[in-house]
Amino acid sequence: MFSRTRKTQQQLLDSESNRQKLESDIASLINKNEVLKKQLETVISELDHSKRRYDLLLREMGNRERASDEVSRLAMKDANAIINTAHVNADIIIREALSSAREVLIEISRISNESHELKSKLGVKLKKMESILEGLDLPEAPNSKLLNEEHDTSDHL
Repeated sequence: MFSRTRKTQQQLLDSESNRQKLESDIASLINKNEVLKKQLETVISELDHSKRRYDLLLREMGNRERASDEVSRLAMKDANAIINTAHVNADIIIREALSSAREVLIEISRISNESHELKSKLGVKLKKMESILEGLDLPEAPNSKLLNEEHDTSDHL
């Protein structure tokens, strides 16, 4: 019987030791659970922060893309306006150049016509002068011997 009591006591001690070990293990697991809960909360908080930052970056990127598209659209609009203005200016310059060229051609034509008329009039006048000159009786030139110094009497006066 004594052995039985001892056995029972031993079992009680073992059972108490097991209970204390279990309580210690449970306390340790509860502590680990608390630490893990805090880590999980931190990770969830960081994840939430990262999601908000990601969403903000997506919105900013969208805004920048829209701004870039708007700048491109305005640049294209300005470029087209400049090209249209250049075409209009080129057309005006071409019309002015053609008008100036026409005026120059008209002036050249007028000068050419006047030149032909003057040539014709001068030709008629030259023919008249030629006939007048042919009709002139010119006196004979004096003998060149008479013009020599021996016949010069101007120094002897």
